[in-house]
Amino acid sequence: MSRRLARELAFFVLFQYDLGRTPWQDALQRLLAENELSPEAVTFLEEMVAGAVAKQEEVDGLLVHFSQDWPLSRMASTDRNILRVAVYELLYRGDIPVEVTVNEAVELAKKYGDENSGKFVNGVLGSVIRGIQRVVEVPVQADGKPEN
Repeated sequence: MSRRLARELAFFVLFQYDLGRTPWQDALQRLLAENELSPEAVTFLEEMVAGAVAKQEEVDGLLVHFSQDWPLSRMASTDRNILRVAVYELLYRGDIPVEVTVNEAVELAKKYGDENSGKFVNGVLGSVIRGIQRVVEVPVQADGKPEN
């Protein structure tokens, strides 16, 4: 449950950073002061926010590529920032099952977005996941055939 809250707070930080141009460090410190988290959840939150900000250009590039005709500026700011957290998690947090990442993002979208946000976030994440899976190298045998 504490990771769920940490993801929610990561979304809040990125949202403030994106829309309010609040320095993410300030937004993070404010939310940490207002919320009681375990030390593990604090570490998770800090890593998620710092990582998502550091990799935002790469994450945004994937979002633009896989959101099909939805430029970032046209996405609802809630959806855009929920997707940033989730795509960062998919790319850089191999310790978290893909299903957990998708479920958490969809739940945040349903809670904070509009009536279509859950479906939109789920669809974009599905496209990103399929795209990532195609890029992952498949081990091949000496004759060039995929290993089973």
